[in-house]
Amino acid sequence: MTTAIDLDRYPLDRPGTPKWQALVDQCRADLARNGMFNLAGLMDPDVARTAARSLAPNFASESFNHQREHNIYFTRTVAGLSDDHPALARVQTSNDTLCGDQVAGTPMDGLYHLPEFAVFLAATMDKPALYTMDDVMAGLNVMSYREGQVLNWHFDRSEFTTTMLLQAPEQGGEFLYRTDLRSAEDPNYDGVARLLRGEDPQVQSLTLTPGTLNVFRGKNTPHRVSPVRGGTTRVIAVFSFFERPGMRFTDEERIGFYGRAA
Repeated sequence: MTTAIDLDRYPLDRPGTPKWQALVDQCRADLARNGMFNLAGLMDPDVARTAARSLAPNFASESFNHQREHNIYFTRTVAGLSDDHPALARVQTSNDTLCGDQVAGTPMDGLYHLPEFAVFLAATMDKPALYTMDDVMAGLNVMSYREGQVLNWHFDRSEFTTTMLLQAPEQGGEFLYRTDLRSAEDPNYDGVARLLRGEDPQVQSLTLTPGTLNVFRGKNTPHRVSPVRGGTTRVIAVFSFFERPGMRFTDEERIGFYGRAA
C-alpha cells in the first residue's frame, strides 16, 4: 500500500515530525484561505489510473446507478421557504457507485484503512481524532460519472469531504464551487437562487489530476461537478471519517444510496 503513496513529499507515516507538522500547517493554512487543500500526486497517478481501469468491469456489472432529483439542500422542505422558492429549484444528479465491500484490496481501500491517514486528516482539520466507519459499504465509495452524468449543486451535510480523483474524463468533470455562499447566521436564500440561475460571478472552477487528494469544507460552500463529456469516465474515491467511532448507515440509508442493505 505505502508504495502507492508518495511518502517522501507527504510523510503521513511520520506524525509529529517537523516535516509532517509543516505539511499539516500548510494544509490548515490552505483550508483557512481557500476552504480546501489539495495534495497532488499523493497517490502515484499511474496507480490511480490503473485502479480506475481495473474497476471498469465492476462498474459495468455490479455498480448502483444512483439517479436523484434534489434541491441544493438535499431536503424535502426548508423552514420558512415556500416550495416554489427559487432557492429550492430541483436539479438532477446521476452517477454509478461501488461500495467499500466491492473495492476491498484496492489502493484506495489500503489508504482508507491506513491509521496514519486518519491521524493526518484530524490534524489538518484541527480535530482531536477521526475514525473510519464501521460500515464496510459506506466508509469508502468509488463513484464513476459517464458521459452526461453530473453531480449537481449541493451543500454538504458534513463539515469536510475527503476525495481522491482516480481518472479524469476527456472533457467536462470540472469541480465548480462558490466559497462561503451562506453562513450559520445568514442562509442567503437570494444568493442561492442566483447561483442556481447561473448568475453568480464568484463561482470558481478546479480541475484535478489523478492521484490528487482533495479535502473540502463544503457545508457552507455549494459545489458541483460539471457534466462529463467523451468516452472516458470520471472516477473518484470518497473517504468517510467521523469524530466518533462505530458509525454506520441504517438499512434505509444503504438502500437509498446503494440499492441494497447488505
